Amino acid sequence: MPAPERIPPGRVTSVDLLAKGELTVRGRVREASNAVLYCSVSYEGEKAHCVYKPVAGERPLWDFPDGTLAQREVAAYELCEAMGWSLVPPTVLRDGPYGEGMVQLWIEADPSASLLALVEDEEPGEGWKAVGFAEVGEGRTALLVHADDARLRRLAVLDAVINNGDRKGGHLLPTVDGALYAIDHGVTFNVDDKLRTLLWGWAGESLPPEAAESLATLAAALGEGTPLTTRLAELLTSAEVEALRGRVDALRESGRHPGPSGEWPAIPWPPV
Repeated sequence: MPAPERIPPGRVTSVDLLAKGELTVRGRVREASNAVLYCSVSYEGEKAHCVYKPVAGERPLWDFPDGTLAQREVAAYELCEAMGWSLVPPTVLRDGPYGEGMVQLWIEADPSASLLALVEDEEPGEGWKAVGFAEVGEGRTALLVHADDARLRRLAVLDAVINNGDRKGGHLLPTVDGALYAIDHGVTFNVDDKLRTLLWGWAGESLPPEAAESLATLAAALGEGTPLTTRLAELLTSAEVEALRGRVDALRESGRHPGPSGEWPAIPWPPV
């Protein structure tokens, strides 16, 4: 696919463009498990490329209500913004050529960036954190590691907050300008502990000060009647919003990155 056209600076924000622009379907991301359409969007002279996931193209899941994945993607974006971390590309819920769906700004990843690796050693090298051993064929195993990267660490905290059940390597999009974005947040905000991720390298370690500050900011933003709580109530159930508050409170009380619960597979499959 061609590289996305950058949004020139001006009065039209990325969210405005995605929410109000004319969507034109250009292709389909066929390796995705649900319908994912590659589109262009234009509004008042501004244009960009984006992803459109219509609700009608969502496959039913046994542990999530039908037709709710698009709303969860939007909730993840809005909550991340409330934490002050722009880790999720601008994302909106709107009508499109195939009905209501999630529309998200297309991010072009830097193919040379390396955040995950398999190594032959028993311990991770400097600058890396261990996830666990993985079978690599012919009875051999290798150590799966991820970068000891502040951007990834923020994402690990975000995933714990939103209860992300599917943080795979292919969902990490580092860019050439040094930013990191994360995508595919449909299986989030469940009331049960569903955290599955490749970012376990900090499990049990103390949260960094910036994470503690962001969690405090989020706790305040999740108060009764706040704009964020009002918005989340449109996207999630009341039980899911209450469970979200509980996870934030638990993280603040423990002051540590969570570890696997033991009640649910800790690593998503396939991991990429």
